[in-house]
Amino acid sequence: MSNIIKPKLIIHGGAGSSLKGKGGLEAVRKSLHDIVSEVYQLLLEGKSATEAVIKGCELLENNPRFNAGTGSVLQSDGQIRMSASLMDGEKQKFSGVINVSRVKNPIHLAEKLQLEDDRVLSDYGSAELLRELNFPIYDPLTDLRLQEWIEERKENFTKKMAGVVAESEAGRGTIGVVALDTQGRISAGTSTGGKGLERIGRVSDSAMPAGNYANAYAGVSCTGIGEDIIDECLAAKVVIRTSDGLSLQEAMKKSITEALENKRDLGAISLDRNGNIVWGKTSEVLLAAFHDGKNIGDCLEWDNDELIGSIDIL
Repeated sequence: MSNIIKPKLIIHGGAGSSLKGKGGLEAVRKSLHDIVSEVYQLLLEGKSATEAVIKGCELLENNPRFNAGTGSVLQSDGQIRMSASLMDGEKQKFSGVINVSRVKNPIHLAEKLQLEDDRVLSDYGSAELLRELNFPIYDPLTDLRLQEWIEERKENFTKKMAGVVAESEAGRGTIGVVALDTQGRISAGTSTGGKGLERIGRVSDSAMPAGNYANAYAGVSCTGIGEDIIDECLAAKVVIRTSDGLSLQEAMKKSITEALENKRDLGAISLDRNGNIVWGKTSEVLLAAFHDGKNIGDCLEWDNDELIGSIDIL
């Protein structure tokens, strides 16, 4: 019989430049901590890392505070197009959907694609899959997102990004979950509504291994400016460096330092098979929370001068 491992979990609700006011901070903290608590309970009950990641992403997509699922931002033409991916680290299998509309939980489409030969679908293919699965048609638009778009339209989209959760920017708005289960399996999931006001058809990092990657050694979910994450190939880079022998802390620090030198705007959360929890960022704020096996914590007020933070196993 295999040894039972103490599960670990880390989630994020995006990155940004500020958390203005305690009201914003405490509201975000409660949202993240509540989700960590619910998902960690599943891991304690023996659910797989993949099941936990799917549930965590679903809960984050359902919270209009975050730019994924309900509450996604609008593209320049006023439409919502979402992307999501799931990676099963044990099977080292990636699946995802790109620029899908009219679905409540894009992560559920990524889940279904784990069983398919063709595992990453674009907008048209995602719409076909949605019909095949008979998922109910759903409008993820919120009044806040519509008002943001209308205000930007008045200014002819002169601002680069719309506003998003807790005064951070939509361009950095993503949600993600990385889990380690009792069997030592790792999975990662990432979902986003995109930059906001972007060119029609623009593809984010969230449905690429650049933004979401896992194997038997580690798992990473990224947030920030998608193009910056793609240019660094951040998630895959951290995981592969861990596979090649660096500790997760070393792999994250090296990768985030490189990103800083290249003037990237991003953040990442990660777990390894030993139960280490590590996060990193070049942005000022990373909306992340975790369960270290004993307590729930977060890095919402984490020192901006540090590139990485970690919870090490004892």
